Amino acid sequence: MRIAIYPGSFDPITLGHLDVIKRSAKIADLLIIGVLNNNAKRALFTADERVELIQRVIRDIPNVQVEAFAGLTIDYARERGASLLVRGLRAVTDFEYELQIAQTNHKLAPEIDTVFFTTSVQYSYLSSSIVKEIASFGGDIRQLLPECIVQTVYDKYIGGSMDGSK
Repeated sequence: MRIAIYPGSFDPITLGHLDVIKRSAKIADLLIIGVLNNNAKRALFTADERVELIQRVIRDIPNVQVEAFAGLTIDYARERGASLLVRGLRAVTDFEYELQIAQTNHKLAPEIDTVFFTTSVQYSYLSSSIVKEIASFGGDIRQLLPECIVQTVYDKYIGGSMDGSK
């Protein structure tokens, strides 16, 4: 069985993440979305909340599951029996950082390969940070996130509403 891990913070999951999930689920028997629990980062959602949000979003993709993890991604991949790590690339600037991580991971665990998915053009500008900034000012995030989590993101900001007004 080919197991792939798509690690990240997913704070929150965006349509760009979902695009990579759908496409990478086609190359693995099991795709595990590994939600990084990193206490050094100040997240909008807890790791458990992010897992729950992602579960809502991926419920119709049968070979995908979601788990929170802490520590090195490569150690987590080994624990789960993964042979692939999935990473999304939005721009050339992402590539340099991701290549360095992939090469380091390969040095530590040569049995695990990293595959890169370039983001579909319509999501190349999109990041969770941008979504959070727009939502914090009451802007319209409906075209950036899966519909089933939009209100939950607004709810994190006092007085937020689905129509983007405060």
